[in-house]
Amino acid sequence: MTEENTQNQAATDNVAPQTAEPTPETTPVVETPATETPVAEAAPTANEEPTPEEISPAAVEEVKDFSDIRPGMTVRVHQKIKETNTKGEEKERIQIYEGMIIAHKHGNEAGATITVRKVSDGIGVEKIFPLRSPNVAKLEVVKQAKVRRSKLYFLRNWSKRLKETIIKK
Repeated sequence: MTEENTQNQAATDNVAPQTAEPTPETTPVVETPATETPVAEAAPTANEEPTPEEISPAAVEEVKDFSDIRPGMTVRVHQKIKETNTKGEEKERIQIYEGMIIAHKHGNEAGATITVRKVSDGIGVEKIFPLRSPNVAKLEVVKQAKVRRSKLYFLRNWSKRLKETIIKK
């Protein structure tokens, strides 16, 4: 038996151990095509904004820039009002609201708003106007007061007048 054991052991020593990795000689070569097919771009959906090329020149002129609007300015806001009469006909008119801006929020974003305050018959009235709204037809700056705050909420309880400055046009 000792001879058989030595022969079996000699036979197993001559056999190369098997590995999980294939040798380069036995690995099949697969070539990939050099050109890839282009991926078709999807059409823009209703939620996506149009590219600048798709916007008409008339639409670009309608974009308003309200970066010069500041608290302390007395402004006239031309607001579009839709009314229906007894016959059910809709009429649109422009109503002017004149007062002082006490707050300007959200900078120059799409949701930017201003709070305008005026005193009507001894009662303080404030309105919040979204600047990008189609209902705001025009903003006229009447005068500018000298202020050192970004929010003028103290004017609600203040009886003094603010000092005016010259508007540079």
